Amino acid sequence: MAARAGSLVAAVLAHSGRLDKEHLGARVGRLSRRVEELKGEVCTMINKKYSEFLPSMQSAEDLVAQVEGLTNSIDLLKAGIENEVQRDLNVAVAEFTELKQQLERDTLVLSVLKKLQEFDTAIKESSSALQEKQYVTAAQQLEQARSSLRSLESRRGFELKILKALGTELTVQTQNMIYHLGEEWQKLIVWKLPPSKGQLLLQYILKPLILHPSLEPVPEEQPDVFILRFRSQELALDESSPMEVFEKIKLVFEVLHKYLLNVPLEQPGEGRKEGRVTLAELLGELIWEELSDCLIHNCLVNSIPTNSSKLEQYKEVIESTEEFEKALKKMQFLKEDTTALLKYACNVDSHFANKKCQDVIMAARSLMTSEIHNTVKISPDSSVALPALPDPGSGDHVEVPRALRLLPSGTGSVGSESRLSPFTLCLPSCRISCSVQELVQLAYHTLLEATASTDLCCVQLFDCVRNIFQLFCEVVPTYHRENLQKLPQLAAIHHNNCMYIGHHLLTLGHQFRYRSTSVLSSGAATFVDLVPAFRRLGMECFLAQMRVQKGEILERLSSARNFSNMDDEENYCAANKAIKQVLHQLRRLGMVWQDVLPVNVYCKAMGALLNTALAEIVTRIAALEDISAEDADRLYSLCRIMVEEGPQVFTPLLDKDKNKKYQEEVPVYVQKWMTFKELMIILQANLQEIVDQWADGKGPLAEEFSAAEVKSLIRALFQNTERRAAALAKIK
Repeated sequence: MAARAGSLVAAVLAHSGRLDKEHLGARVGRLSRRVEELKGEVCTMINKKYSEFLPSMQSAEDLVAQVEGLTNSIDLLKAGIENEVQRDLNVAVAEFTELKQQLERDTLVLSVLKKLQEFDTAIKESSSALQEKQYVTAAQQLEQARSSLRSLESRRGFELKILKALGTELTVQTQNMIYHLGEEWQKLIVWKLPPSKGQLLLQYILKPLILHPSLEPVPEEQPDVFILRFRSQELALDESSPMEVFEKIKLVFEVLHKYLLNVPLEQPGEGRKEGRVTLAELLGELIWEELSDCLIHNCLVNSIPTNSSKLEQYKEVIESTEEFEKALKKMQFLKEDTTALLKYACNVDSHFANKKCQDVIMAARSLMTSEIHNTVKISPDSSVALPALPDPGSGDHVEVPRALRLLPSGTGSVGSESRLSPFTLCLPSCRISCSVQELVQLAYHTLLEATASTDLCCVQLFDCVRNIFQLFCEVVPTYHRENLQKLPQLAAIHHNNCMYIGHHLLTLGHQFRYRSTSVLSSGAATFVDLVPAFRRLGMECFLAQMRVQKGEILERLSSARNFSNMDDEENYCAANKAIKQVLHQLRRLGMVWQDVLPVNVYCKAMGALLNTALAEIVTRIAALEDISAEDADRLYSLCRIMVEEGPQVFTPLLDKDKNKKYQEEVPVYVQKWMTFKELMIILQANLQEIVDQWADGKGPLAEEFSAAEVKSLIRALFQNTERRAAALAKIK
């Protein structure tokens, strides 16, 4: 309040400077009185508040005193608890822990004693049941004893020496049980089979019924005994149908189920299914995997059709398989979720494709490894069995007959009014291996089978045909490598085989494009990409054989002593022999390739070999530095032998009269033929005749020889005279 009064005074004083002097005194007086009033009010308010605070303060002081008293009491109580009560509490906890541990030990001992009692009771009851021949009860009691023993052995930190003795007792009782069961089994079941460590039922009954179609089970029921015999039929098929095999196997299982194995292994109990696990189901678990594999690989596999037209008939096999599995499940030999046989049978399309592909590959491989030299003549007018092609103008999905008919190789329609010649784009006449013709026919028939199959099967068969041809490129050159290298005829046949296959591959995929709505009709199924590989394969083999023959020709000519010094009789005889050996080799090749290679290939091959011989002779003679007149005459006579007898090696056809045409066309196929004849002219010509043949570089001699070669021959044939010098001057 004093602060408030001071502020008011300050305000008044600050404001008083603005007032007139006459009012200043009066204003100060009033303000002084007001200040006094305010002081009085402030004092009154302070007295009032103080008078109210004193009682509250007194009460607080009383409370503080009480709290201090209570605190002292609490401290006294706490000290008493820590000194007396805590000691008693610790003693009680220790006693409780000891009692608890004692209780646990007593409980453990009690449970062990209970298990020992259960074990002893089970062993006694088992022995009693065994004496009364109640084998199921005895087995159940042994299982109870085994369970009690396992429970005792599983307790950690509690080991009894007696457990080992109990285990020994259990083993003895179990073996005793097995012995008595074996004795009873031998009394009830008589096996007239060889001794075996394996599964007698599977090895000597079930598998033989699957593997031997002539074997059949014969049941015979007599009072107190049932006999199952097996006899062999005298007239039996090579393979049994799945239906017959299933019936035989089912009969055996029915006998076992009825008389022996329809026995539960456990008694029904709370929460358990009646007839849960029987001996029949246990036997099924032991043998079914091996038995089903045997049924699949020795029965169902053989029943898969080899032709797509018979796939519809396979439904009977599927139904029979389903009934067989149901019968075994009903007799509890199989579990409800076991469907191995039925799954295999239902997947017939895939198995058909796999089996078909396997058969096709095996047949193709057999053809590839057969003899190459067994040949057949093909010609443009020969007929081969190929599927009929629909008219492209009639649409992409024309219904065409599935039967095969004979068509000339290469025939094709290009419209309704005009047709190409039947021989257009045909493979020329030649000989191919019979096996290769059969291989191509196999490919056609397999693709025809693919058009009548499902899409999945169609794709597999198409890939199989591709695999056939790819396999050919790998197998044939490897398997027949030695013969292809040594025998010229086989090399020529292999060349034709490759060209024949490549020729068919050009249109093989297209021919089946319109035959179905399957993947083949999309145009993606083609074999054109394989054509270069086959052509290359045939050419490489034949060119390798050509290199061998050229090498032999050059080797024979190397014994001609470079055709030098022909006036020496020995040298002349050696050269003459070499010439005749070369001609003999060419004639022999002409005979082995006759009627084998296409005419154009034959002529090119023989022309190349004859050209090799002529080129070598020209090179050797042109390299001579000195040729006497007698040498020239003898060289001419040797060259005349080549010119006269060389064309006679061109005998591509069996008809001698028709071969004359090709013998007259030797210059077409022998590049050095005219060069060789010009060399013969030089050997017999004088200087002027040589100059005339040169004709300032425009004559026939200039077409075959260079100026340097002609000058070299002139220097070798003629002595150094002015006439020779003049002639040499004109050769430029």
